[in-house]
Amino acid sequence: MGGAVSAGEDNDELIDNLKEAHYIHSDLVERAFRAIDRADYYLEDYRDSAYKDLAWRHGNIHLSAPCIYSEVMEALDLHPGLSFLNLGSGTGYLSTMAGLILGPFGVNHGVELYTDVIEYAYQKLDYFIKTSESFDKFEFCEPSFVAGNCLEIPPESRQYDRVYCGAGVQRDHEEFMKNLLKVGGILVLPLEEKLTKIRRTGQSSWETKKIIAVSFAPLALPQHNTNGEPKAVPLPMFEVRTLQELARIAIRHTLRVTTDSREGHPRGRGSFGGGRGLAVSGLHKYGPRFKRRRVHRRHCTSVVLANKHVVSSALPTPAPLDNNNNHRGEEEAQRRAARGAGEEEEEEAEKESVELLRAEPPINILRERILCLPLPEPLKMYLLYCREK
Repeated sequence: MGGAVSAGEDNDELIDNLKEAHYIHSDLVERAFRAIDRADYYLEDYRDSAYKDLAWRHGNIHLSAPCIYSEVMEALDLHPGLSFLNLGSGTGYLSTMAGLILGPFGVNHGVELYTDVIEYAYQKLDYFIKTSESFDKFEFCEPSFVAGNCLEIPPESRQYDRVYCGAGVQRDHEEFMKNLLKVGGILVLPLEEKLTKIRRTGQSSWETKKIIAVSFAPLALPQHNTNGEPKAVPLPMFEVRTLQELARIAIRHTLRVTTDSREGHPRGRGSFGGGRGLAVSGLHKYGPRFKRRRVHRRHCTSVVLANKHVVSSALPTPAPLDNNNNHRGEEEAQRRAARGAGEEEEEEAEKESVELLRAEPPINILRERILCLPLPEPLKMYLLYCREK
């Protein structure tokens, strides 16, 4: 499934294409997609296909097409502090994007059928936390995964604000999926070849909306134990954060808000009222690529104006001709000198343009502030999530 938009040369261009095709509408979803490079969730030999709008599978590892993930993220309508359950969480790509929006006080759980895929998901999650330039720009809700068949979740299990199922669901299991949802919550799933959004409006009332036609592999049916009883898949625990974790969240939040305020970013609502995700994270709305493009356009305009100014100011003012005194030689020399000066100015302007457009290494202000704190090195590394970069 996929192929609805053109392939991109990199992750940002893929997101540009998804926006132009109206698969991505909201700023929150756009920023989440830009913050996580889709290619990082591919095996190394297949990274060249990462920016195509196509699904990818290798063994048990699977990624849906970017246009499908875009529709899912928009339909889920995630906000900071909500609880999210991802059924068929796979590589963790979608769960990690959701974690950027949910913020540190949300809940981010996943259930995956294959244990090797869960190991792969945790490897990719660790890589994102340790190496991504985007991580320090957000307050993150780290996902937790458990192995098992989602149809074996006990009916009396806790409910969630948002639920997504990444496998085809038949009508027989629709009610089971709905029961995982809190009142007011949203369920997104491929129901009988249609990506469907279901909102729970009451204990026994629902609103259903068909989004697009899709083709998903069907849900795997549960396998019973030798005694004939179905297995039970316990969901991840709703863990209470330790005082140490809360202190880390509070310190990073304070340093980030101070940085955002000094740079002129709006502070918005704080995280300690209802969770702070990327909505006020200080990440540039369109990402670094768009910023460089605007700088290029501004500079080109200034160069043209400067050249006009140089040429007009360098050229001598024509003097009235004197029949008795011919100054043609002097005038010609002056014109040649003016042309030479204009060419030198243009060359200097071009050199400045090249220097301006060179990508400078990003400065991680949050990291710099943490490293300047009067704390022991182990505590600084804890505040940095042991990130070496």
